[in-house]
Amino acid sequence: MIKFGIIGLGKIANKFAQDLITVEGCVLQAVGSRDLTKAKDFAASYKATHYYPSYEEVAADPEVDVIYIATPHVFHFDNTMMCLQAGKAVICEKPFAMNLKEVEIMIKTAKEKKLFLMEALWTRFIPGTLKVMELMDQNTIGEVHSIQANFGYLATTDPSSRLIAKELGGGSLLDIGIYPIFISLLLLGIPIETKTVAQLTPTQIDQHCAMLMKFKNGATAILESSFLGETSNKAVISGNKGKIIMHAPFHHTKKITVEIYGKEPYQITAPLINKGYTHEIEEVKNCLLSGQLESDKMSHQNSHELMKILDLIRSQINLTY
Repeated sequence: MIKFGIIGLGKIANKFAQDLITVEGCVLQAVGSRDLTKAKDFAASYKATHYYPSYEEVAADPEVDVIYIATPHVFHFDNTMMCLQAGKAVICEKPFAMNLKEVEIMIKTAKEKKLFLMEALWTRFIPGTLKVMELMDQNTIGEVHSIQANFGYLATTDPSSRLIAKELGGGSLLDIGIYPIFISLLLLGIPIETKTVAQLTPTQIDQHCAMLMKFKNGATAILESSFLGETSNKAVISGNKGKIIMHAPFHHTKKITVEIYGKEPYQITAPLINKGYTHEIEEVKNCLLSGQLESDKMSHQNSHELMKILDLIRSQINLTY
């Protein structure tokens, strides 16, 4: 039985917990919030054994095997380090940290302490993504020459929101721009050239980010994230034999269309289990049961490469935290 702890009891943590309690071989052992009433209510909703008024007490619970961190972006590094120093395995929400230096320290510490550590980028584990990777491996659309992917919605303008507040790591890039970037890196590798333009708010966080990448094989990626309005939220992978469309919302798509030139398009359904977090929970469970210190699907190197690109993009648009 793998016993989970959760710190940061917001919207995503609720979805994660809903899925966690359905996964065989997993149990919610402890939850923590600085608001004790919130922790108590969360624990009651998801049958947690214990609830605590601090994150540190979750990490100190001797029964907890692994802690899921769902706090705002700027706290990921400190929270992860606290859990690792307490001897706990960690699955931390994306973005893994605020910069590459933090990611490197997190990975180094996990390796030194021989503890499992993984970025909770759920897109990597969903059936739709796995199916697209399978189609690519089968050369279904031939040599890929471009990816177009975007993620946008009309976000709040509340200056205290984690989406907007600079001190909480606000901005479209780290919150949703990470998904188009990730799918491009997953399918095409590391870009050899990246160019970015952005619209910044008066508080100097990005509300719209447009990215153009070129890859070793000559392929390009046109990517976009936006808080200014709804985009198509699709990903289109084009090759010399056809294209694959990951329908909206592509980062947890349930439907894929394959268009082979000269043939009738066909669709593939790829339903999620529960809310869609079950897939990454199963990965964590299997890794821990087999004694792995990192996931083969979302490795330390994957997180390192992703953060390196995010740092580069931020430098190009003068986005600092």
